[in-house]
Amino acid sequence: MWALRRASISLRTRGFNARASCVKFAQTSCVEQESCISETHGMACDPFSSPKSRYHSGHNASLNLTMGRRELSSSSTKEEDDLEDGFSELETPAVDGNESDSLVTSDADSADDDGDKEDVEEAHNEIDEQAKKEEKPHRGRIESELFKEILNASGMSIHIALDKWLEEGKELTREEVSLAMVNLRRRKMFGRALQLSEWLESKKQFEFIERDYASRLDLIAKARGLQKAEAYIETVPESCKSEIIYRTLLANCVSQNNVKKAEEVFHKMKDLGFPVTVFACNQLLLLYKRNYKSKIADVLLLMENENIKPSCLTYEILIDSKGQSKDIDGMDQIVDRMKAQGIEPSISTQAVLVRHYILAGLQDKAETLLKEMEGENLKQNRWLCQILLPLYATLGKVDEVGRIWNVCETKPRYNECLAAIEAWGKLNKIDEAEEVFEMMVKKWKLSSKICSILLKVYANHKMLMKGKDIIKRMGDSGCPIGPLTWDALVKLYVQAGEVEKADSVLHKAAYQSQLKPVFSTYLTILEQYAKRGDIHNAEKIFFRMKQADYPLKPKMYQILMSAYINAKLPAYGIRDRFKADNIIPNRILANMLAQVDGFRKNPVSDLLD
Repeated sequence: MWALRRASISLRTRGFNARASCVKFAQTSCVEQESCISETHGMACDPFSSPKSRYHSGHNASLNLTMGRRELSSSSTKEEDDLEDGFSELETPAVDGNESDSLVTSDADSADDDGDKEDVEEAHNEIDEQAKKEEKPHRGRIESELFKEILNASGMSIHIALDKWLEEGKELTREEVSLAMVNLRRRKMFGRALQLSEWLESKKQFEFIERDYASRLDLIAKARGLQKAEAYIETVPESCKSEIIYRTLLANCVSQNNVKKAEEVFHKMKDLGFPVTVFACNQLLLLYKRNYKSKIADVLLLMENENIKPSCLTYEILIDSKGQSKDIDGMDQIVDRMKAQGIEPSISTQAVLVRHYILAGLQDKAETLLKEMEGENLKQNRWLCQILLPLYATLGKVDEVGRIWNVCETKPRYNECLAAIEAWGKLNKIDEAEEVFEMMVKKWKLSSKICSILLKVYANHKMLMKGKDIIKRMGDSGCPIGPLTWDALVKLYVQAGEVEKADSVLHKAAYQSQLKPVFSTYLTILEQYAKRGDIHNAEKIFFRMKQADYPLKPKMYQILMSAYINAKLPAYGIRDRFKADNIIPNRILANMLAQVDGFRKNPVSDLLD
């Protein structure tokens, strides 16, 4: 562990300014693929699954805490380096912010309900991960009648449809409910899944156990926000307030990128006497990889002191962090360390490596690793196609993309088609991308998910008129438009140079819908106003982001201050705003602060004084 922690510490210019002396953790001890939960073993947390399966942690279940009285907080570091704002392929969270309680069939740009297609998104906590496992034997073969009934329910409430189900004398088993829950979760229809859970408890159909309460908590956090989820914990019977409850809350805090709340939950888990597990540490690593890279070494030191062995995910996070910091040698060292511990890099880890090799200009190294990933028989490993297609496209390998697509084309799967549209778009093969799109529409009908992928292709190629045609087609077909579509449409207008139109579209969408736009959608417009030095509109977008209750990030202030720098105007009171929002300036922010400080001294001002 010491070698691993030492490998995580780099020069400040690489974004890992870590000081062991700054480590502060609390005594008292302690769910897009942000799928950190897949490492828990023996977990039976799918809602309403067999009550015989009990939860247990496969890691450090009897770990004794020996640390003294310390404290973990986001204010423990004084300087941060540049942050990567986007999520890597290790993490694919749901739309930033809380999903509304809207019960339209296609919640927040969910996928269609065809049972033959692959999972639309990777699970991002234990509840979702187990749901994926439970569903696989049924996919494309056995469909849930209860799920169909819920989909066909009209209006905002599904309770009437569920009451009718009972009145008709239909059997309501845990297996039927579990399958319905799995399908609702897979399609991100968290509002309806939550109503199903509430209805079951109100009708006392089953005796709720800790996994059921954890499932409810997870749905509340996704559909109604962390505050409501915390309040729900108070209603859970004391006998069921087990570690899984707080692990689920912690994972949702990380999923919503709420650093302060995640750290509070981590403290709470320790205060309640729960052991520090590799799962909780990985959650913090994911969080700090996005927000405070210099604190990664702090978590590794905690793991070392608590004798917690790194999991596969631990290594994946560290590899991705090194890659984001352009430290390819450090990234390779962690891979070597991982293999030395007897852990072979997974396909997702290898995909991360390929992406960073490509960004570093190491084309040959990336292509060699891609061939290793593919193996000898791609037809037997069809699931790899959706991963390989966009990676080969990023390398510019038209022939390889065509070869892999030929494996899929005769009987294409949903995710393979999405990957193919993206890949052909990267290769400037618009006709081929449109051909795959039309094939998907015939096979699975028009959906927001499919349209948003093609819209991104059009945006990258500044094809505004074609993008408008897709939006009109969606409207004519009654296809729901949500955050993913808004994001693609905003970027389409931005790429076409129509920033004000993009601003107007986003403002109308956010005003007319209960759904919350993706964080990066606002950031796209903010960046454009900042480049222009348009302080008025930059501040307006910044204010809207705060109103929308996104977790404040240094990146937001970094872009805002660049607007003042480009306008060559001082930002009076900016330091007070940092303090009020609990933002600790990193190195880049500190340099920018010096440029926008209206009261700074310089040689000329000294002479005039």
